[in-house]
Amino acid sequence: MLSAPHIVILAAGRGTRMRSSKPKVLQPLLFRPMLHHVLDVAQALPHRSVSVVVGHGAEDVRESCRGYSVQFFTQERQLGTAHALRCAEPFLARQEGEVLVLSGDTPLLAESTLSGLLRAHAESGARATVATARVAEPAGYGRVIRRDGAVVDIREHADCSAQERLIDEINGGVYCFAIRPLLEALALIGNANRQGEYYLPDALRLIAAGGGTLASFQAADHSEFWGVNDFAALAEAEARLSRRVNKAFMLQGLRLEDPATTRIDPRCRFGRDVTIEAGCVLVASELEDGATVERLSRVVGSSVGPGARIRQGSCVEESSVGAGSWVGPYAHLRPGSVLGREVRVGNFVETKSASLGDGTKAAHLSYIGDAEIGRGVNVGCGFITCNYDGVAKRRTVIEDDVFIGSDSQTVAPVRVAAGSYIASGSTVTEDVPAQSLVISRGRQVTKPGYAKKYGERRGSPSRP
Repeated sequence: MLSAPHIVILAAGRGTRMRSSKPKVLQPLLFRPMLHHVLDVAQALPHRSVSVVVGHGAEDVRESCRGYSVQFFTQERQLGTAHALRCAEPFLARQEGEVLVLSGDTPLLAESTLSGLLRAHAESGARATVATARVAEPAGYGRVIRRDGAVVDIREHADCSAQERLIDEINGGVYCFAIRPLLEALALIGNANRQGEYYLPDALRLIAAGGGTLASFQAADHSEFWGVNDFAALAEAEARLSRRVNKAFMLQGLRLEDPATTRIDPRCRFGRDVTIEAGCVLVASELEDGATVERLSRVVGSSVGPGARIRQGSCVEESSVGAGSWVGPYAHLRPGSVLGREVRVGNFVETKSASLGDGTKAAHLSYIGDAEIGRGVNVGCGFITCNYDGVAKRRTVIEDDVFIGSDSQTVAPVRVAAGSYIASGSTVTEDVPAQSLVISRGRQVTKPGYAKKYGERRGSPSRP
């Protein structure tokens, strides 16, 4: 039985076809750097270590991997995949057993496929095992060369003869090697090919020539080996990965109204009877039992409580929505917003670094920032917390059961004590004691008949 292997991920490439300053493996794929998807599947496998070979943008790649238990090796010059793996040779030379080699730009690899490859390697007793697949149009892929049914070589497409290009079995770019034969082969690999690079697949031919046996594992879905080299391939990879993720969630009980238009981060978690309508985006969030997200909404880094509803076109970022609360339509909860139970945040309301207590309602057209709102508060239309004085952010505290009339403002720092009533059109600049009425608006002056006279002076008759 195969013991847990060491795993090496090759992630040093520049990705010139993307024409981007960002390293290829850090291009975002389903809300995360492409490399993270490979790291996730690697760390889900039994393993003794995980290493990443970095090159272009090495510091950025290292920084992105914080939180993963990995070690790094640097490929100063990108001279091919065999040269990249040799950068980890000082570590591998001190190890025994097997090494599984992956690529940082193949983000669709499934754990089940890699587990199958490792089993096939162990059962065959081979010195090296390669993942393969059958494809109808193999152009661009390396071909698997067999003799009497046994794998003897991998030929890059550019180096294939016309006859070899007819072969439909391709190299998946995933290998499991016994470490000792691998190191011996790496020392012999040359770069006498059309690209002038040191190809890792050449190690298979050298191992076979030295008397070592080779094995293969044929994957059911060749798209797992999809190498991302440009933004067209990146978009296709995201579509494929999204379909896979959405299907897995639906099989676990999530109701997706239109999976084709819905993007869900695989880090999300869902309770029972959760419904996601068409055109939604959910990233690193948790939705509890009975929650609903209506069409064209976005939930990022947030928790949505039981029975809560994110209504159409709303955005919830790094916030918490309590049980039975409603958000929207077209509301925006910015980072640090915390809604209690049965809270209503309605049309075109924006909150930021604000807590709203149980039963509080802000139905429409308000901004609540850097504020602590108590329970049972009624926030009228057009209310604003004036939280920034041009130098620093200040906090507003509104205690339980306060009624805030429409078109009012609080100028922070200020506290409105429980049970108070803020009259419509008021600007609150001083602390308000409990059970108080606040009126701070200009006195109304009415002049009967003035509108008619004014209209005549302007040369247009007043309306009756």
